[in-house]
Order: sequence, then structure tokens, then C-alpha cells
Amino acid sequence: MVRLSSLLRSSTLLATSFMATTPNAMAEDLNDYPTSARAEYVFACMKANGETQELLQKCSCSIDVIASLIPYDRYVTTETILSMSQVTGPVGSEFRSTEPAKLALQEFRRAQAEAEVRCF
Repeated sequence: MVRLSSLLRSSTLLATSFMATTPNAMAEDLNDYPTSARAEYVFACMKANGETQELLQKCSCSIDVIASLIPYDRYVTTETILSMSQVTGPVGSEFRSTEPAKLALQEFRRAQAEAEVRCF
């Protein structure tokens, strides 16, 4: 009986310490996007949709959702692919037609769709 009680206390302590560290890890994951990247996204979103206070809130929400779904390094990769795919010729073609580029764009489009559902 003493052993069971000790095991329960250990399990409770472990669960409590896990729950105490989990929110910090999630906050760090959400905050791995630099402010400048978030601001750039919000400015572009507002430029495309309208420059109102309401849109500021919606666009800010949108980048927060995207940041919760895609790590920053993959976001940068996707932004690079989007930018380079606009280049004409064989260089741009590499960014438009390769499988890794297509997969990165699909992931980003899914995150944007989720953001639109949650924020707009």
C-alpha cells in the first residue's frame, strides 16, 4: 500500500511538472516568428483585403494561426518559394515545378485556409 501511494505521488508530481512546462513550450513555439515577419504578413494581408481596424485584427489573427501551424523555418522556405516562383525562365520553373516546392505550398495554403476559417 505504501508503494502504491508513493507511485501515485510520483505520477502526480510528474504530471504536474509536465503541465507546468507545456504552456511555455507552446508559447515559445507560437513566438518563433520575428515581429518583422508578422508585421510584413499583416501589412500584405491588409493591402490585399482593405486597410481598416477590423482587417488589422483579422490579419493579425491570421498570422498567429499560421504561426501555430507552421514552424518559422518552413514559413521562410515557403515565402522564398513564392517569391522565386515569380521569376521567369528555368530558375523560376524549379520553384514552381519541384515536388518539395509543391508540398511546401500545399502546407502553407492549408494553414492559410485554417486561418481564414478561424479569423475571417
